[in-house]
Parts: sequence; structure tokens; C-alpha cells
Amino acid sequence: MNAELCKKAAEKVGNPNVLVNLISRRVRQLNSGGGGLSRPLVANTTNLGVADIALREILEEKIGWEMPETVELVRPAAKKRRKR
Repeated sequence: MNAELCKKAAEKVGNPNVLVNLISRRVRQLNSGGGGLSRPLVANTTNLGVADIALREILEEKIGWEMPETVELVRPAAKKRRKR
């Protein structure tokens, strides 16, 4: 993987965990063969690995993602028991 492409993509995505998930999912799609999703969405992919193609697609905004809203978890209160 190209380190320069990784840095630029990390700046664009913001969260490194999301970037890893985006790249891994796209690499699986590109390696699967057959179908429209397995073709690169960027031009001139000569001498590029599949991960580099995925990074270029992210940088050129050919694929997108949405960050879910953060939800604060609240621990439920314990129920009071009646004594017998």
C-alpha cells in the first residue's frame, strides 16, 4: 500500500478504523470478480494493487460513507425488590 495515499485518505475519512473497514470491504469487492462492483471506479490502474485502487477511489470520492451518530449509553437503574 502506498503510504502517501494512506495519509491523504486518513485525513479525508478522519477515523482510521473506518478507513480500514472501507478499504477491506472494497478490496473484497474488487477481488470477487464478476459484476459491476468488481471493476475499478478510477482510470489508469496500471501498476496499482487492489488496496491502492481502493484508496484512490476514496480520495477521488468515487465511493462514499456515512458516519453514524454517536449515542451515549446509559446503564439502566436496578429494580427495587420487595421484601417478603
